[in-house]
Amino acid sequence: MSTTYQPRKKKRVRTHGFLKRMSTPGGKKIISRRRRKKRKKLSV
Repeated sequence: MSTTYQPRKKKRVRTHGFLKRMSTPGGKKIISRRRRKKRKKLSV
């Protein structure tokens, strides 16, 4: 069994971060859904 998850903060933020979410129409939907649910953390 190989280890597949090698965390990198920069890559995490750049692929799943707030700015990335807001840059696409689908991402905006995700953020708005999370706002509606009153999430404490909207994105990474």
